[in-house]
Amino acid sequence: LVGSEMCIRDTHSTKQLPFLKVVAYLTFEKEICNKALIKIKLRGMRMKLVRYGKAGFEKPGLIDETGTTRDLSQHIQDISSTVLNDTSLNELKKINLSTLPKVDGKPRFAPIVSDIGKFLCIGLNYSDHAAETGAVIPEHPILFLKANSAIVGANDNVQLPRGSTHTDWEIELGVIIGSTAKYVSEKKALTHVAGYCIVNDVSERYFQNRLSGQWTKGKSCDTFGPIGPWLVTRDEIPDPQSLTMSLNVNGKPMQTGNTSTMIFTVAQIISHMSQLMTLHPGDIISTGTPPGVGAAKKPNPIFLKSGDVMELEINGLGNQRQIVSQDH
Repeated sequence: LVGSEMCIRDTHSTKQLPFLKVVAYLTFEKEICNKALIKIKLRGMRMKLVRYGKAGFEKPGLIDETGTTRDLSQHIQDISSTVLNDTSLNELKKINLSTLPKVDGKPRFAPIVSDIGKFLCIGLNYSDHAAETGAVIPEHPILFLKANSAIVGANDNVQLPRGSTHTDWEIELGVIIGSTAKYVSEKKALTHVAGYCIVNDVSERYFQNRLSGQWTKGKSCDTFGPIGPWLVTRDEIPDPQSLTMSLNVNGKPMQTGNTSTMIFTVAQIISHMSQLMTLHPGDIISTGTPPGVGAAKKPNPIFLKSGDVMELEINGLGNQRQIVSQDH
């Protein structure tokens, strides 16, 4: 549009518009442009669901394109297993984010699902991690369970159990199941995923390897399961086998890796597990860790001590930060 003091010419029709009418014309054009921009932003925005607030008082929320936490309480009571299906997630995506209340400050991010079902973990699932430990490549996914009582928020403190001298770190890709999966094929496995997150599979190696029995003993200590900070929906992570990840301790790089070196892919893991048990909405699968764990450091292993700080990141899934303290 080309303007003058008293009239504006519409370059599409070559006619002049009276000044009073042109205000409404421009407002209409602006509204159309804004709606188009909103649609573009929504298409490019990652759906980052969160639970925020003090322990026991968590609320549902999401992270908008500016990184601001917004409250979802007007739409859902919580981020629970009942809202992880495709229908519910698609309804949440239709919400105009600007209508959601902003959350002040930097709230605590709680575990991303309120009613996590099974906490399933896969061991020795990265070829380069298996190599550093000298382990034989497994023929099938190695499964162990982590107690749900180990689950904490992404940035909550990690506590060393009494007598612990061998507590270690493990950054892992977490998979949140969104719909019931039983006897599913690899081809359809990912359709049962609600989204992805970061998991720190904290492990006490002496408890794990020397106290007899299964690995669960060294994996299930209180606070040994930081999860989050976000649940990023599966449509925003089109290829879970191309995610870079890293873990630092006290600012020093310890683990770097990529999900491309998994021995068993996410789809293979889900399909395999679904042959053995039904996977339900809210179940979480932690899919293994890349090289760089403390137990495998040369010439001497490195283990966590009180005051240490762990920082984790997976591309597109956010960051975690935990301070290590001593449990009494």
